[in-house]
Amino acid sequence: MKKYSDHILNIFCIVFALVVLIVCVYPLYFVLIASFSAPEMTAAGKVILLPKELTLSAYDFILKEKDIWLGYRNTIFYTVMSVIVGTVVTIPAAYALSRKDLVGHSFVLKFLTFLMFFNGGLIPTYIIVSKLHLLNSATILIILNCVTVHNIIVARTFFMGNIPDELLEAAQLDGCSNIQFFLKVVIPLSKTIIAVIVLYIAVWQWNSYFNALIYTTNRNLQPLQLVLRDILIQGQNLNVGDEMDAAAIKYMMEIANLIKYGVIVVAIVPMLCFYPFLQKYFEKGVLIGSVKG
Repeated sequence: MKKYSDHILNIFCIVFALVVLIVCVYPLYFVLIASFSAPEMTAAGKVILLPKELTLSAYDFILKEKDIWLGYRNTIFYTVMSVIVGTVVTIPAAYALSRKDLVGHSFVLKFLTFLMFFNGGLIPTYIIVSKLHLLNSATILIILNCVTVHNIIVARTFFMGNIPDELLEAAQLDGCSNIQFFLKVVIPLSKTIIAVIVLYIAVWQWNSYFNALIYTTNRNLQPLQLVLRDILIQGQNLNVGDEMDAAAIKYMMEIANLIKYGVIVVAIVPMLCFYPFLQKYFEKGVLIGSVKG
């Protein structure tokens, strides 16, 4: 029978978990309801649990921008291609590094770990990209950073903890080559970690804007995040002139904030729709990779 102190501890843990949940979820909920509320209601602090004076002004302003649909198309393309390229490179590399019979695997792992903390920096990278004639191309936005040492190490840890050597020995006795073992045994047993890597790459690429800002000047190549950034800047400069009185300027600033909330919603909704399908794999994969490493 549980002691009285155990009940107190359980109650405390539940209350603490609820507080953490509210702290994490409420900001997202507030952004959502604020994007549908009249800007003066939000500015007055009257939007707390439900939208006040429903309006679609923010979305009307955002969706009128033709560039936003081009940004969506570009970002979806970059995300899908980055996921394909990143997964195809990361999973085999991680599996190879998990094999103790790989010649020089210790050196390679140490070298990759070193590169995770130290790199050439922005200017040398820009020079290399320029020399390769990849400026203003979709290729650089796809391949740059789609493969990371962090993802390789996470996947390697998973393979070390979940693909025993005995399984390889049994497959070799049946005449299975290394490539056949990887394709027919390792891949089917690695759906969890593949889902984790896919999610990591997709989230990073969806939110990425810095590479496009540095390596492209062609507006037709801009990803969604860069388009939304431009829209947000436009919203903050909505016809605010010196001849306007204080009330008009205040109203324009409220409209700008409303647009800001709408931009946030437009940017995060696709990822929120995508995440639940991979959540169970994500949680399981991270736990297995961290505990059994």
